[in-house]
Order: sequence, then C-alpha cells, then structure tokens
Amino acid sequence: MKLNELKDAEGATKARKRVGRGIGSGTGKTGGRGVKGQKSRSGVAINGFEGGQMPIYRRLPKRGFTNIFAKDYNVVSLARLQAAVDAKKLDAGKTVDADALKAAGVIRRTKDGVRVLGDGELKAKLTLEVAGASKAAIEKVEKAGGSVKVLVAKAEAEADAK
Repeated sequence: MKLNELKDAEGATKARKRVGRGIGSGTGKTGGRGVKGQKSRSGVAINGFEGGQMPIYRRLPKRGFTNIFAKDYNVVSLARLQAAVDAKKLDAGKTVDADALKAAGVIRRTKDGVRVLGDGELKAKLTLEVAGASKAAIEKVEKAGGSVKVLVAKAEAEADAK
C-alpha cells in the first residue's frame, strides 16, 4: 500500500449538500429553509427566545456566584500514590511534589497545587510536599513512616508578610 492509495472506508464520508442549485436537485429555490419568516433569512440568532413568553432563564431564580479566587487543586488519593510507587514510576526515596507527580504521570498538569486525600492504603515511606492534605491522609502517611509538608500558597504567604 502506498500513500497515494490511502482513502477513507466506504461510507465514512458524506458528500456536501449543495443547496440552491435548481429545482431538480430537491434543495433548490429556498435551499431547504422553508418559506419566509425569520429563520429563512440570514443572520438569525434566536437561542433562548420563547415567542414572547417570559424565557426560562428569567423565570427561574438566580442563586450563588462563581468565586474567581477559588483554587483548583489536583486531587490525588493515597491508593494512586501507592500504585505509582508499585509501578516504579515514583521514587519513594525522593521528595514527592507536584513536579514529581507530573513526571510520573499521576497528574496531567499542575493546577494550583496537589491535595492528597486519605482513601486507600499506603505502604511506602513517602516524603510529600503538597498544597494540602486531609487529616486521614496525614495520619496514614505518618503511620507508614513518611512525612507531609503542607506548602503555603504564594498569595497567602505575601499577605502574612505584610
């Protein structure tokens, strides 16, 4: 097989519908838009319009807000850490921080830090440097002989310094 012989499987692609090309095509004249009215014209944007009735987004009460200062943490369980150690992706001898977890493939990207939760068992002796950890997680890590250092966020550290 050569590169110039490659083609899609039968039925994988559909031909583009050519509208407005004569009455014999079946999509001539009005081009499948029906006749007259707002939707037959170009530049129509009527999302959420309910024909003069009070739209649902105005009928329903609004509650709450989105906190623009909220932190978005990577959540990692102890079971996931143990699995990474067992698979020899994490080195138990070194400090485990966000960069180490990213290199090991435990997390995809470093957001505002890593938060460790205590579900699962931990047998490895790990030294964790994370943005947060639950009480259960800290207990289990220390029971396994490791330690947890909770890092203070930059903004909080600057506010405390002032």
